[in-house]
Amino acid sequence: MKILKIQALRGPNIWSVQRKKLIQMRLDLEEMEQFPTNKIEGFKERIEAMFPTMIEHRCSEGCRGGFFSRIERGTWMGHVIEHIALEIQTLAGMETGFGRTRETKTSGIYNVVFSYTEENVGLFAAESSVAIAEALISGTEYDIEGDIQKMREIRERVRLGPSTGSIVEEAVARDIPWIRMGTNSLVQLGYGVNQMRFQATITCKTSSIAVDIACNKELTKKMLDNASIPVASGGICVDEEDLAETIKKIGYPIVLKPLDGNHGKGASINVINWEDAVEGLVYAKKYSHKIIVEKFITGFDFRVLVIDNKLVAAAKRVPAHIIGNGKDSIQQLIDTTNLDPRRGYGHENVLTQIDVDRDTLDLLDKLEYTLDTIPKIDEIVYLKSTANLSTGGTSVDVTDMMHPENIFLAERISRVIGLDICGVDIMAENLTQPLKENGGCILEVNAAPGFRMHLAPSEGLPRNVASPVIDMLYPPGKPSRIPIIAVTGTNGKTTTTRLLAHIVKNNGYKVGFTTSDGIYVQNHMLEKGDTTGPISAEYILKDPTVEFAILETARGGILRSGLGFSRCDIGIITNIQEDHLGLSDIHTLDDLARVKATVVKSIKKDGWAILNAEDTHCIKIGKELNCNVAYFSMDEENPFVKELCKQGKIVAVYENGFITIKKGEWKIRIERATHVPLTLGGKAKFMISNVLAATLASYLWGFKTEDISLSLQTFIPSAAQTPGRMNIFEFKKFKVLIDFAHNATGYLGIEDFLLSVEANKKIGIIAGVGDRRDSDIKECAKIAARMFDHIIIRQEKYLRGRTEEEIINLILEGIVSSGKIVTYEIIPKETEAIKHAINSAENGTFIVALSDVVTNAIDIVQEYLDKENEQGII
Repeated sequence: MKILKIQALRGPNIWSVQRKKLIQMRLDLEEMEQFPTNKIEGFKERIEAMFPTMIEHRCSEGCRGGFFSRIERGTWMGHVIEHIALEIQTLAGMETGFGRTRETKTSGIYNVVFSYTEENVGLFAAESSVAIAEALISGTEYDIEGDIQKMREIRERVRLGPSTGSIVEEAVARDIPWIRMGTNSLVQLGYGVNQMRFQATITCKTSSIAVDIACNKELTKKMLDNASIPVASGGICVDEEDLAETIKKIGYPIVLKPLDGNHGKGASINVINWEDAVEGLVYAKKYSHKIIVEKFITGFDFRVLVIDNKLVAAAKRVPAHIIGNGKDSIQQLIDTTNLDPRRGYGHENVLTQIDVDRDTLDLLDKLEYTLDTIPKIDEIVYLKSTANLSTGGTSVDVTDMMHPENIFLAERISRVIGLDICGVDIMAENLTQPLKENGGCILEVNAAPGFRMHLAPSEGLPRNVASPVIDMLYPPGKPSRIPIIAVTGTNGKTTTTRLLAHIVKNNGYKVGFTTSDGIYVQNHMLEKGDTTGPISAEYILKDPTVEFAILETARGGILRSGLGFSRCDIGIITNIQEDHLGLSDIHTLDDLARVKATVVKSIKKDGWAILNAEDTHCIKIGKELNCNVAYFSMDEENPFVKELCKQGKIVAVYENGFITIKKGEWKIRIERATHVPLTLGGKAKFMISNVLAATLASYLWGFKTEDISLSLQTFIPSAAQTPGRMNIFEFKKFKVLIDFAHNATGYLGIEDFLLSVEANKKIGIIAGVGDRRDSDIKECAKIAARMFDHIIIRQEKYLRGRTEEEIINLILEGIVSSGKIVTYEIIPKETEAIKHAINSAENGTFIVALSDVVTNAIDIVQEYLDKENEQGII
C-alpha cells in the first residue's frame, strides 16, 4: 500500500460541516485491492489480539462488535486503516470517533478520512495506521506501544496547556470562535474588532506593570508588607555572605528559591543547617542570579485564585508522596501510585505521574532513605519539595471553607498587585480561620496562575474557573464575532466580492475582503496573489481593524484545508459551471456542487444563502439547507422564480432593464442596469447577474435600498477596482479588453458581450491550462473561434504536466471544430503576444486578451496607453 497524500482539514469541509478537524489521506491499496479482510488468513484474530478495545467500534452495524463483524465478512483495507487511526489516538488519550472511507473514481485508490484532536498527532496516526495494517496483513510483530507513546509526546509538545485549553473550551461552549496564533499558547478569541487575546492565563487586559511586580518577588513582598498583609520574613541573597547574614537575622528553618523561578524549580524547602543552605543556594542559582531566602513556615500550602478581583477558587496543594505499607520499597510504591488511572503523561489526566529527580533524591537523602527503603505502614514520604501538580502533586478543593476575612484579603491582594488573574500562595494551618489568628502568611503572588488544580482537584468539587475569565473578556452584550459574507461559485466570485465590499464600506463599516488577486482592508492591498483559501480568510479575521468580512472562497482551499471560518452570516453561490473538473477527485458537476455547498451549509441558522435560480445544482443545494434561502435570476419569467414569488419569497431579478428585489408580487426597483457602470451599459449580462447576487445579499443584510443604489452607481469597473474583470482600455484608433475568463462559461460571457460591440476586426489572445480536460481546452478554443476574426495563441505558463505543443494542438482542434475559418498565429509569450496585437492593430480593431496573469497584461497595455497620452502616438 502507498500513501499518496495526507492533508489536515481545519474547518467546515466536504466531509462534514460540523466536524472541522479531520485528516484526509489518499491511499493506494495497490495489490491489497484484491484482498478484502476475509481473504487474509488470520487477519481477524491478529487485529482482535492487537486491539481488543475495538470491540466498542459499532461501525455501520450499529452494535457493539460491529467493526469486527465487518472484518469477518470482508472489508477493504482503507476501512480498516480508518478504524486503526481512530483507535490508536484513543489509546494515546485522545478519544475521537468520526471516520469515512470512500473509493475514488480510480480503482484501488481511497480517501481515508478520520477525526483528530491534535493535528500533528492525527498526521502521525495516518502513517502509523498504514504501517500497523501492513504488519497485521503479514503477521509480523509491531511496537504499538512505541507509537502510542510517541503520539503522547507529540500531543504534549503541541497541545494547549490545561489552563489555556479550559478557557478555549469555555469560549466554544459560549459560541465564541477562537484562533491559535502560532504554535504556543497565544490564542485569539473572537474575530476582527471584537477579538480578545490571551496566553495561558495572561490576557490582553492584564497589566504589564502588574506582571513585572508579581515576577519581582522582593518587590511583591515589600508592597504586601506595606499594605499590612502578612508575609514571610527573609531577604535576597546573591552569595554565601548574603546568605549567612539573612540566616542570622531570621534563623532556621529556611526556604531558598530563585527570585525569577516558577513551578517550584530550584527551590529547597525546610533547610536546617549551613551545608544544606549553601547547597540550596548553588541549586537555586541555576535558575536565577538572585535568590529569595525566607523563614520556613509550617502548615499547608494553599493556592487561592482571584479573577477580575473576585475570589473564584481555593485549593490545598499536597506535594507528591507515597504512603508506606510496610512491605514495598519507595520505588515500588511510586510505580504503584503511577498506575492510578487518574495519573498520566504530562497533562493528559487529572494528575501527573511521579518521576524521580534530584529533588526526590535530596528529600530521601535527608531522611537517610533510598529508593529501596521500605517505609513503615501509613508513613507518608514526600517526594517533592513543592506541591506543583506538574511534578505529581495533588490538590484538594477548599473554596467553600475559606473564612470571609481571608477572601477579603485575597481579593485585596489582587488589587494591590493589579492583576486581573491572580494566584495567591498561602502557607497556613487552614483557611477557615483568619491568617492573623493562625499565623499564616502570603508566600507569593503569581501572574498566569495554573488552573488545573481547580478544574480537576484530586478531592473536592471541581471549579469552572475558566468561566469568570470569559465573563471578564466578554461581559453580557459584548459581541465576539463580526459579520461574514462568503462568496463562492465558478465565475463571478471576485467581482461579486468586490462589489459587496464597496457596498459595505459605503455603509460605514471598516471592511476586509479576500479575492483571487489579493487581500484588502479598506481597499488597501495588504497581500498580493490568489488569496481565496482559509489562510487568507483567517488573515482578515485576525485583523483587529476589520468590522465586516467579505471572503471569496474558492474550490481549491475548501478541498485543501476546509473553510477558514466556523460559520458565516450570508453565503453566495454565483453559479456552478464546468471548470477544474478532473482534479482532486472532482469529476462531475455534482462533485463540484458538493464542494461549493460547503460554504452555504456553514451559514448560521438565521442567516441567508443566496443562490442562482437558473442553476439546477444551486436549486438542488437550496433544498438541503437549514438556513434561509433566497434566489436571483436574470429572467423574471423563470418558472422556479415565479413559484417562489407565489410563495411570497424574496428574489432578485433583472426585469425591464432594472435590478429589482421582489417580495411576493411586490417589486422594489433598486436601479436601472444601464446606470450601473459594472454592467457596461447593460451589455455585460454576466455582470448583471453578479450585481443581482450582491444586491440581494446587501438587501437581506439590512442595508437601505437607496444606499445600495448609490453604491451600485459609484462602483466603477477599472484595472484598479476590478483587475482582470472586463477592463477596457480605449486607444484613439482601437480598444483593448482584458478579462480573466478561463473556462467555457467565462468565454460564453465574453462572446455575448462582443455581440454588442461594433468593430472592424476582433482579435483574441488565448491560451489553454494544462490541468484542464482535453474537452475543456477544445471547447474554449471553439468559442474563441466563433467570436474572433483572428486568434493569437500564446502558451508559456500553466502547462501543469503537459507540453506546450500538446496544449496548442488541442486549441487548434477546437478552432477547427467551430466550422468557421479563422486566421491564427502562435506567439508563446503573453507579453510579446499583447505587444504584437497592439502594434498591428488597425483602425476600429477590438483586441481581447483573455489572460490568467491579469497584472502583467494590464501593465503592458497601460504602458502603451500612457505613451499614447503623453506623445499622441504609439
